[in-house]
Amino acid sequence: MNWVALKMLVGDRLKYIALVAGVAFAALLITNQASILVGFAHRTGAWVRDTDVADLWVMDEQVEFTEDIKPMLETALGRVRGVEGVQWAVPLYKNFVNAQMADGTRRNVRLIGLDDATLTGGPPIMVEGTMADLRRDRGVLMNVEAPVRLDRTPGSPAVKVGDRITLNDYEVVVVGTYRSSTEFFWEPVLYTTYSRAKFVYTDQRKTLQYVLVKVKPGADVAAVAQRIFDNTGHRALTSDQFEDQTMWWILNKTGILINFGITVAMGMAIGILVAGQTFFSFVLDNLRHFAALMAMGADRLTILRMLLVQVLVVAGLGYGIGLGGAAAAGMLFSKAGLAFQMSWQITVAGGVAVFVCCLIAGLLGAVRVLRLEPAVVFKS
Repeated sequence: MNWVALKMLVGDRLKYIALVAGVAFAALLITNQASILVGFAHRTGAWVRDTDVADLWVMDEQVEFTEDIKPMLETALGRVRGVEGVQWAVPLYKNFVNAQMADGTRRNVRLIGLDDATLTGGPPIMVEGTMADLRRDRGVLMNVEAPVRLDRTPGSPAVKVGDRITLNDYEVVVVGTYRSSTEFFWEPVLYTTYSRAKFVYTDQRKTLQYVLVKVKPGADVAAVAQRIFDNTGHRALTSDQFEDQTMWWILNKTGILINFGITVAMGMAIGILVAGQTFFSFVLDNLRHFAALMAMGADRLTILRMLLVQVLVVAGLGYGIGLGGAAAAGMLFSKAGLAFQMSWQITVAGGVAVFVCCLIAGLLGAVRVLRLEPAVVFKS
């Protein structure tokens, strides 16, 4: 009977294509928008992942995300180093600053100051120069990626190693370039040493934004984090916790989660409506065939199984086409900077959502079939 169900399904090519196309469109909408949402969320923690050299990030307890500048007193570094279970702790400076280039172009940049002695927390991949070049007089490192590159106005020559930049009336020199993960935030990032970063902000009493902490081997990270809070009053988060905190703050405050959530929900609604309407129309057109099968002895369970086969075939084909289309579009537009990350969770959740849509649509048709009197086939 499964073969008969498939013959009925593809008997009307136009309706069959419409069914598969409707499901494919819904699958594309659901998985594509969900992948973009995950891509945006993943980018919010890019800097934390790239700086993943320590077990704990110590910060002011009011800090809500990575770019929330709430510096601490420098005495916090010594107090953290004195906490039991801490192997080493280094300062990390971060703040926004106005940069002016030689041609007068001004841009807001993020300035990150690394511990002078160890340069811990630097960029993950160096393109030109080395981390040690930061110890050269007035040295800074610049991102080499175009979207966050510190460049002049369009049409002007690109900033390169050896060029000079003014940060708050303090002149620095580009001594190297690096490559990092694409971030959610768009301001260019310059790396320098901690002491040099403080020169840029000589008017601020508090300059210590983060303390990177490595716990001793065998020590419990959560217990050390609690002791740091008890002894200093500052919050200590693991990289995963800090990344999650940043992601949820941005998703909630910017409305990204709601906007993309609505789009995904609309994809499901469209899938149910399109597939439901088309499948219901398909069932109505085949009522005579179902009635004939029931008149020949097919029970209701057999009819339901035939409908289930038709639903699964349409859902499988439609989801495969839609998922492939979403992946292809994501790969294509990612090259243009689109935040797109299709995880296995999205493919599974998207598949479940599409199959639920199709089962709801099939259920609507099944109700009509189960109410069918087999004698109707002999009345016409």
